[in-house]
Amino acid sequence: MRVEDLYEAAARAGLLTEVEVNSRPVPVEFRSPDDTVLDGLALSTDHTIRYPASWLPDLAAGQSLRIGGVSYRVRDVRSVGDGSERRALLTRT
Repeated sequence: MRVEDLYEAAARAGLLTEVEVNSRPVPVEFRSPDDTVLDGLALSTDHTIRYPASWLPDLAAGQSLRIGGVSYRVRDVRSVGDGSERRALLTRT
């Protein structure tokens, strides 16, 4: 199974958040600072998105995007696992 198939299923189930990059909507996993991590043992301190690498192949540090009408700047983009998925750290602007 491809990572894109998993994300498409999650999007159909309403589990993803739409991000607007260059006027193009893309469903992503979005985490904000009040999200719990480590099975509820801690709170995340960063805004992050995870997405299939093929959906936003050119997303890079310094770019801007919008989530729910709020603007963010991409701080860092890293590959996850085998490189088919990426995680981007965001700063709210």
